[in-house]
Amino acid sequence: MSTGRHFRGILDTPTVIQLGEITDPNVLPQEPLITAVTLAELSVGPLVTADEREREARQAHLQQAEADFEPLPFDAMAARSFGRVAASLRRAGRKPAARTYDAMIAATALAYGLPVYTCNPSDFAGIDDLTVVPVALITGEPWPGTA
Repeated sequence: MSTGRHFRGILDTPTVIQLGEITDPNVLPQEPLITAVTLAELSVGPLVTADEREREARQAHLQQAEADFEPLPFDAMAARSFGRVAASLRRAGRKPAARTYDAMIAATALAYGLPVYTCNPSDFAGIDDLTVVPVALITGEPWPGTA
């Protein structure tokens, strides 16, 4: 776990969604990045809700992320790092398949030598060599579905 500010860092999906809820934006990296995995995860959101308002909100998050970020790819380097992440999670008694998106974001971060900024640090617990920077939210509540 890290609390220092880095020049570059990857924001995980819940952090991207809740950017407006962060208590201190100065904790974020000077150059915030996202991964293609986050873009994929955001793309699912509007398609899996029956609530029209929620669908519109999720679509807005997706479009804002597409406008604001050029995502880092999940490339061959990240794929190789994924093996390390999955092995770390298994050693920690966690099932990698249960948190596949998080594991792929972590693998991308490791491949590029970047920290992950998250409002849900427990999502990345047990991953060897990953720098995780906790991000506090105004509400103090974790993102729905991640607790």
